[in-house]
Amino acid sequence: MNADLSLLLGLVLVHLLGDFALQPRRWVEARYVRKVRSPQLYLHAALHGGLAFAVLGAATLTHSNATTSLTMVLGGALTVAVSHMAIDLGKSYLSPSRLRWFMLDQALHLLVLLGVWLAWLGSWQPLVTFWQWLFTPSVLGIVVAYVLVTRPLSIVIALVIQRWSAEIDNPGTLIAAGARIGMAERVLVLTLVLLDQLTAIGFLLAAKSVLRFGELRGAQDRKLTEYVLMGTLLSVSTAMVLGLLIRIVTEGS
Repeated sequence: MNADLSLLLGLVLVHLLGDFALQPRRWVEARYVRKVRSPQLYLHAALHGGLAFAVLGAATLTHSNATTSLTMVLGGALTVAVSHMAIDLGKSYLSPSRLRWFMLDQALHLLVLLGVWLAWLGSWQPLVTFWQWLFTPSVLGIVVAYVLVTRPLSIVIALVIQRWSAEIDNPGTLIAAGARIGMAERVLVLTLVLLDQLTAIGFLLAAKSVLRFGELRGAQDRKLTEYVLMGTLLSVSTAMVLGLLIRIVTEGS
């Protein structure tokens, strides 16, 4: 099983190398300008096919049937190359500045790699095993906790402190930046609690306090200071309590 997982990780690794480390910016720009007529589109796809061929070829060293292995290596590399070309071509007709299209593009590439890996194994058992693991109470509880600390808790905290929001004339922050910072903060705190690294949360709060100290001291606004402190404590405490509850439930089950 370790060798099988290493193959999947190897395919993902060379995908990341091919898409980011080995793809010049001018290739991307040419694809968006010339679309299907861009030579760089096919060169990039061929690069991914070659990288996949190298990984699959290395995996044949532990395969007993050399003929079957060579066929699977060529088929897998060709699948990666053709699918990569088609996905990147489709993306070239979409806005390059939208995060959703970037995420969709990468998800489709990874799905292809997963399909190639499963075809190599000749079994759906890894997916069945993953599915069974995903729907265990402990995993579902952790997933629910991470979902809660994002948008739902942002709404709750905003409603709790909204009675004081009107008293802050000019908070001096980017639009919605506070909510995004709060989400990242709670995700990090929840992760540290689940990993039983409570001490690190103190360093996180200290680092945030240092960053905020000069800003709030310069503003000399006690209301703003109290408002920021209230939001931070609510954000951190709710994430900590939720994390501790998840640990109690999962460790007790």
